Amino acid sequence: MIQVNALKKAYKDATVLDIPTLIIPKSECFGLVGNNGAGKTTFFRIILDLVRATEGEVTIDGEVVAQTENWKYKIGAFLDEHMLLSYLTPDEYFEALRKIYRLSKEDLRDHMEKFADLFNGEVVQKKKFIRDLSKGNQKKVGIAAAMMGNPEAVMLDEPFQNLDPSSQIRLKKLILAEKETQNITFLISSHDLNHVTEICDRIVLLEKGKILKDLREKSEMERELDAYFQVS
Repeated sequence: MIQVNALKKAYKDATVLDIPTLIIPKSECFGLVGNNGAGKTTFFRIILDLVRATEGEVTIDGEVVAQTENWKYKIGAFLDEHMLLSYLTPDEYFEALRKIYRLSKEDLRDHMEKFADLFNGEVVQKKKFIRDLSKGNQKKVGIAAAMMGNPEAVMLDEPFQNLDPSSQIRLKKLILAEKETQNITFLISSHDLNHVTEICDRIVLLEKGKILKDLREKSEMERELDAYFQVS
């Protein structure tokens, strides 16, 4: 579904991303890990055409993301709170997205029901602006928004950050359920190794913009990542 070809991103003389080739197939739960500055967020932003590559390209279903917009209807994403319309309440925000995606009110109601446990009575129907929610609840709004419109792939940057332990467990269950029932491809960047190794089919480790490891076995993931981060 997503393919990277000879991708490089450089700022002046510093190359921050250098990925010769990478293929992320449909329905895979793909994890991306690495220390700060490894290039994880830059990579996600290039996939979403928020940052232009210096060289190479990213394609989604064969279409170069920098040359067309057709792929945008296939991808949902939440990278940070700046992607939200913070002057709206969550209910207003979801209603605006419903109209953009041309969903019925019943479609929106069904979508919101999936997030009832994650929201835990703290997000919708509270008449609070998104900007006034806690960081964790803002993240819940962003994740729910990213999954609207029946996307084929969802990209989440640090989805477990700022969530309490109960919400982290609920989010993991939600991601696994959506992957299995809707065949959604998930791309998850996270510093939380326990969560990504638990839910991801595959984990790529970035170091200084380059792929250091591409791990696909659960036992290998835990062993290799523990060894790497203990040393680094």
